[in-house]
Amino acid sequence: MTSSALQIALSHHRAWTGKDLTAAMTYLADDVVLDAPAGRLTGIQAYREFLRPFAEQFLVRAELISAFGDDTTALLMYDTETIPAASAPAAECVTVRDGKIVHNRFIFDRLPFEEFRRRQAGAGA
Repeated sequence: MTSSALQIALSHHRAWTGKDLTAAMTYLADDVVLDAPAGRLTGIQAYREFLRPFAEQFLVRAELISAFGDDTTALLMYDTETIPAASAPAAECVTVRDGKIVHNRFIFDRLPFEEFRRRQAGAGA
């Protein structure tokens, strides 16, 4: 049996990795808090602006490695193939309240993306 938080986290993950950000946003509370390597973002619009470039421009595919959860918390670990990096593993620990994700601790290695940006900037010079 899958917990409610895990089901919501998995649905959100499937939506954004399927490049359907409109559907992905339906799983977030309006005042969602996102803690990511770049810092804390608050609100659904800030969350969308953070996720959109990755999902729409860089993501090639995602492979779920593992997922666990209970009624309020879920943890997903996955690997993404992206334009900048063939393997970009990440993890998300989400807190769910009243059927919506209210907090996401999102962890990933920023280095491949920073190196990609540097290469892109060098190519334009």
